[in-house]
Amino acid sequence: MILYLHGFRSSPQSFKARHMAERLQALGRLDEYHCPQLPASPEEAIRLALAYAERFPADQLIIIGSSLGGFYATWLAERLGCRAVLLNPAVKPPRDLESYVGVTTQYHSDAPFEFKREYIPQLRALTVDRITHPERYFLIAATGDEVLDWREMVAHYPGAQQTVIQGSDHGIGEFADYADSVLAFCGITPLHAGGGALS
Repeated sequence: MILYLHGFRSSPQSFKARHMAERLQALGRLDEYHCPQLPASPEEAIRLALAYAERFPADQLIIIGSSLGGFYATWLAERLGCRAVLLNPAVKPPRDLESYVGVTTQYHSDAPFEFKREYIPQLRALTVDRITHPERYFLIAATGDEVLDWREMVAHYPGAQQTVIQGSDHGIGEFADYADSVLAFCGITPLHAGGGALS
């Protein structure tokens, strides 16, 4: 089972989330994919994700987290002992999101999005200072990320499988080029030219 956690102000309509859904649908495995809309509150977001994740044994669960979703995925992986894929993950969101307190809109709609000051200590409570099992993690970090520092990401996941993309951007516009690697880490063999899929 793959649980995808989107980033700050994002949604299941993000490019990477939709691409993963399309790839799994092509493999006939869309029923093994879940991407919920996360609330702005970190406490509520982690409660929602945890309630779903705990339905599955750790060895049958992979969490994919993008940006702030990567921060959540790391906490969940440490708590549950499952694997996690981090896509330009936020490493220090209590610091980075301080300036975003207030009301804005979601990226994929005009729906209001309020990030309250009380959410900062909620993020601090979810901080993982050091990962314990690097082999459970796969990091994809872009040096061209205009929002977060890729060097902090690399340093935060020492010993993990890492792919550092030269250039690109925070949204990883070329994510389709790396989706096969993500699927492989999830234990899913992508479609081949002959049309078959193995897993």
